[in-house]
Amino acid sequence: MLRYVLNRALIAIATMLVLATATFFLLQLVPGDPFAGPRITPEVKEKLRAHYGLDKPLWQQYIVYMTNIFVRGDFGYSLAKRGVQVNTIIRDAFPYSLDLGIRAMIVSVVFGIFFGVVAAINRGKPMDYFTVILVLIGISVPSFVVAAFLQYFLGVYLKLLPVARYDTFRHTLMPSFALSLGTMATLARYMRASMLEVLNADFIKTAKAKGLRKHQVIIRHQVRNALLPILTILGPAIASVLTGSFIIESAFAIPGLGRHYVQSMQNLDYPLVLGLTLFFGFFLIVMNFIVDFAYGIIDPRVRHARDGKGW
Repeated sequence: MLRYVLNRALIAIATMLVLATATFFLLQLVPGDPFAGPRITPEVKEKLRAHYGLDKPLWQQYIVYMTNIFVRGDFGYSLAKRGVQVNTIIRDAFPYSLDLGIRAMIVSVVFGIFFGVVAAINRGKPMDYFTVILVLIGISVPSFVVAAFLQYFLGVYLKLLPVARYDTFRHTLMPSFALSLGTMATLARYMRASMLEVLNADFIKTAKAKGLRKHQVIIRHQVRNALLPILTILGPAIASVLTGSFIIESAFAIPGLGRHYVQSMQNLDYPLVLGLTLFFGFFLIVMNFIVDFAYGIIDPRVRHARDGKGW
């Protein structure tokens, strides 16, 4: 197991190095000047560039930046929010994204798996058709359209829920549903297909021959084996949802990471863009690592295979 953990840790470090390098140099190709403005004179602009180290050659900027990140854990200072560290922005904004993501992920996983299982059990029946329609809507309709529709219908027209902000429980309902719909539809689709795939497997026939009740066969055998393909997409989906949605947080004025990411791109705030990109990448790596272990918990065959390779 130790060997497996060390291998994954080395791969994670290499991935972060490549991500940091690619993001740093790609941002240099973005047109525009973060210090451009009618009130900023050339003298002030030069002082600002010198203050943030942007007057140095590119290779020196790269070495300083990589050293600060991987040695000191410091992403530097925001260019748009003068005097504010990127670490501070991430620390203050992540709780909002995490809270929204947890709510959305609970809705996505619970209802996605539920609709997928129900649709597979009732294949060719009205419940199956309802789930297929729901999946098509969730996958096809962009999240910003869902957000705008909810804001107008539930917020403006019916006045049932607040249109924006993130203060009380009622403020969380619309953004949580808007963020969860796409992931819920994807999980329902894969769960339905996976359930139908194992429906006629030999172990299902054996379980039925033993006299197990229908719900026991479904829960103990069908659902458990059908969850394996779901885990493949669950890791990246959880990372994406928990770190915040750019569109949803902007639409509902939620001060999370997604909203800061959009603003940093608009303001050409290079340190904040780099810091948030690496934070997202790190979160994705961690979630994929957790998913790998979940494979072994759900399917003992995976665990035994890893035991033979160094676990």
